[in-house]
Amino acid sequence: MLIRLVFVVALLALGACSRGGKKADPVETLPVDQVYALGKEALQNGNLDRAARTYERLVARFPFGPYTEQAQLELAYTQYKDHKEEEAYSSVNRFIKTYPTHKHIDYAFYLRGLINFGRSDGLLERYINRDETKRDQAYALQSFEDFSELVKRYPDSRYAGEARQRMIYLRNNMAQAEVGVALFYLRQKAYVAAANRAEKVVETYQRTPQAGDALAIMSEAYAKLGQEKLSADARRVLELNYPEHLYLKGQYPPKRHAWKRLIPFTDRS
Repeated sequence: MLIRLVFVVALLALGACSRGGKKADPVETLPVDQVYALGKEALQNGNLDRAARTYERLVARFPFGPYTEQAQLELAYTQYKDHKEEEAYSSVNRFIKTYPTHKHIDYAFYLRGLINFGRSDGLLERYINRDETKRDQAYALQSFEDFSELVKRYPDSRYAGEARQRMIYLRNNMAQAEVGVALFYLRQKAYVAAANRAEKVVETYQRTPQAGDALAIMSEAYAKLGQEKLSADARRVLELNYPEHLYLKGQYPPKRHAWKRLIPFTDRS
């Protein structure tokens, strides 16, 4: 009898605590569709932290189903918008591996490219007061490959056109970075290194505007090395393909900070 009385008192106490305490988080009690709606609303209102936590809890409570799949994709986007690139990249990769036939898988590939595109932006900044040989373009290259994979797999995707534009931008920027390294070597009178780096630009980035700069550097570096034939060959190719280049007018290479800055990509994601 005494044990039963203690049990009843404990139940009454717990009931009182629950009535007097904080209200339960709706994310913990609502059905999956309503939890998803809460996450979506938070995302649309710019409350990225709340949106991420809601999506994460939805996935934990409801491991399977269409709402869970969409929540995982939107979680990756939320993390990307919140500048949590590592988390976003992990989330979108997990989505791609788990749902390779999802109806929005093309967007997942596009989002993966966007994440690395954002991380590459800081690496493709203006060349000022730094050693150009130490620049790391890994994220830019990975972003290019991500977008390339999207275009190859899903050429008719609504995101393919935007991906191609970003690929052109990245390719030009990577070529510009290589030209920057070649110019750095040229200024340091490391003419062999300058010529080799410029030759790499001509071979790898043939269809970029920076190929003309690379030919100019090759011509100048070979001239400094006394390799007149190689210098003349590079100059002749430059004349044929870039007849208006400043090098042919005696105005190249530029001064240290006279860089032609690429126009930043307009992010419409």
